[in-house]
Amino acid sequence: MEQALNIIKNETLTYHQQILQLAGQAESGLDVLRIDDDTKKLIDAEIICTMFEGNAPYRPRYVIPNYEKLMKEGCKFLDLDIPTDIWEATNNLLIFYKHIPSITSFPVYLGNIDTLLEPFIKDEEEAYKAIKLYLKHIDRSLTDSFVHANIGPKDTKAGRIILKAMKELECAMPNLTVKYDKDITSKDFIELCASTALVTAKPSFANHKMDVQDFKTEDYALASCYNGFIIGGGGYTLVRLVLSRLAKTSESVEDFIDNKLPFAANKMLAYIDERIRFLVEESAFFRSNFLVLEGFIKKELFTGMFGVVGLAEAVNHLLNATEQKDRFGHSKIANDLGEKIIEKLNDIVSSYKSEYVECFEGHHLLHAQVGIDTDTGISPGCRIPVGEEPEIFEHIIQSAPYHKYFFNGIGDIFVFEETYKNNLDAIVNIIDGAFNSGIRYISAYCSDCDVVRVTGYLVKKSEVEQLEKGNAVKNNATVFGMNAKNGAKAFDRRLRG
Repeated sequence: MEQALNIIKNETLTYHQQILQLAGQAESGLDVLRIDDDTKKLIDAEIICTMFEGNAPYRPRYVIPNYEKLMKEGCKFLDLDIPTDIWEATNNLLIFYKHIPSITSFPVYLGNIDTLLEPFIKDEEEAYKAIKLYLKHIDRSLTDSFVHANIGPKDTKAGRIILKAMKELECAMPNLTVKYDKDITSKDFIELCASTALVTAKPSFANHKMDVQDFKTEDYALASCYNGFIIGGGGYTLVRLVLSRLAKTSESVEDFIDNKLPFAANKMLAYIDERIRFLVEESAFFRSNFLVLEGFIKKELFTGMFGVVGLAEAVNHLLNATEQKDRFGHSKIANDLGEKIIEKLNDIVSSYKSEYVECFEGHHLLHAQVGIDTDTGISPGCRIPVGEEPEIFEHIIQSAPYHKYFFNGIGDIFVFEETYKNNLDAIVNIIDGAFNSGIRYISAYCSDCDVVRVTGYLVKKSEVEQLEKGNAVKNNATVFGMNAKNGAKAFDRRLRG
């Protein structure tokens, strides 16, 4: 009751933010999951982190609708006809977005919006006006920067219009990824993407060739921060293992790898399945939601997500590495141990079969989780800690070996000096080199951007400043960005000259 009253009295929250937090308080009062004592101990020790999903899952964490179906067939439940022009197309999408659930209560995936809108580009001036209004509507109404759209890999008129409008608007919503394949994507288009990223911190760049190979289809999506799914499916739940905290319970490297890691990982896999069991068997979602009934999503394309954070700190603790030359990101011994830990974890997760997962051969997927705003001294996924980054090419070579394990999501972020705005070839060369090295996903922005990438999501520095002054802001994620700025030093990444 006291927590609910504090939410009601909080002047830094908008009305909609209050509703979401109050709903979360209500759900937290339920106790319906069957959890054994060992798992409860790991949760209480914050080694297994439940990601604030609540105690009674009633919707999947991430929903990835098939928007192509919407454009070709319309939607009976929402009484939407097949669109015939750019205004009807953007209007149908905006209506549809309001009805897509997720852990944030906002859609985490908006579609491959360039290919969705390309058939309706007849007059480019009119299309620019429609698309700019469409993007402005998203920024003002879907006020959460985990809302994510895709473009590419082909160069399209719609894609160029989207980039032009985003560069002009400089908005934090929606997040954006370009699927990039040097053999498919034109040089002009990828340079336009790089130019836009240096102004507004998006799009990020996904290794399309690598993702198609791992997903075994071109019908995949990047959602939320950088989470990969099959279109028409999604993620039932995301639970994360905090490796740094687990390492502190271990007596040695061998004890960690042979005993503590397998024990905690298997407990977490069972916990993921218990969350899915309640969602699938007891909640109403997959029996009654129109997205399921009309075939926009299919249960057989959903999986569970096994998140990982704090690899760097776990390695440094296990090796008692205090000097930078001995630490993760700089020492061959430390880097080799990091790979050994992820290889072991991959073996455990990929050998576990879930009765609730029909895709990916029945496996839950490893995910390099980007962190939460309360993390202090815990680096996202497999990243090098902020403030300890080596030179960019060394950084890329060090990071690349981890990316093959995480097609459900992993990424690295680089901040560039303003001079790169006049040297877009250099940005594209870095991305090409990174992809050739095995990097799956890379993000870039410029030091003078107002929109910045925190750990995977976007916030405006100007809105963070307003929130720090006690004023309400529209982006739900700004409070996470503010805490990550102060706790995880997420605004202090090494500047690349």
